Amino acid sequence: MSAKQRIGTVGLGLMGSSIATCILAAGHEVTSLVKSMEEAKLALKRILGFLTELYEEGLLTENPENVITRITITDDVAGLAGHEIVIESITEDVEEKKRVYHLLETVLSPTAIIGSNTSAIPVSVLQNGLKHRERMLGIHWAEPAHITRFMEVICGKDSNVDYAWQIVKLAESWGKEPSLLRKDIRGFITNRIMYAMLREAFNLVENGYATVEDVDRSLRNDLGYWITFAGPFRFMDLTGIPAYLTVMKDLFPDLDNTQNAPALMEDLVASGAKGVSNAKGFYPYTHESAAAWEKLFIEFSYDIRKLAEKYPQNIGE
Repeated sequence: MSAKQRIGTVGLGLMGSSIATCILAAGHEVTSLVKSMEEAKLALKRILGFLTELYEEGLLTENPENVITRITITDDVAGLAGHEIVIESITEDVEEKKRVYHLLETVLSPTAIIGSNTSAIPVSVLQNGLKHRERMLGIHWAEPAHITRFMEVICGKDSNVDYAWQIVKLAESWGKEPSLLRKDIRGFITNRIMYAMLREAFNLVENGYATVEDVDRSLRNDLGYWITFAGPFRFMDLTGIPAYLTVMKDLFPDLDNTQNAPALMEDLVASGAKGVSNAKGFYPYTHESAAAWEKLFIEFSYDIRKLAEKYPQNIGE
């Protein structure tokens, strides 16, 4: 497999554009399938902006104007013929995704890998009904995809793990630090653990133990302090394993285990809150302060990537 082969993508919304940017910045040519060519102008502007950010941060050495010439945008699925990897990033809707996969199977070779950027849908569900289920994988990116090093490569029940390893190796050449899930499970790794944390965070707030601000402050200065350096298992190694067993035996029975979404979250969404995108969330925002937070988040994402790259994942292992 050529390190600089042409890669196909489907969808050029915010996340799809970020994914295309990552692949372009790694030196590949990209063919992007869109619903309508009306999307192309805005997508190109967005991708050029992302490439310019990478260039200004020193993560891209080529001129962004030259890099963006490597992308071809089309509304004809035939434009993806001959591609050996296609990554779909459209709305989280099973039927819409399957419609795309059936289209792709009309033009791709039987061994071409189809990857879905999904954060919640089990890959085994997406495989159902495909002619060649073994080449279907989940490829879960984090936002902003062109900055973060995160990726999860997920095997469904019918996936060939050899295809998954191909994506892992390729993603490493994109500057990612991917994790491989050999078995399919809803939510994969990071979302299962994050939502368990969110459930307990809501439990503490809704039952009056702490405010939203207090919970954020504690996690930012404890979990947020060490998690870029080490995952939970490495952190237990570093800080002494036996104490964690003692706390687990005492604390696990007391943790929240509700199966319902928190009332606070239901009410907030019902009120129209979307977060900084519409200046309405858990915190009060003006449109100016919301825009400032968005800008800071991008700056922080670059800083964290540089910090993470400073420390190795493994030493002599």
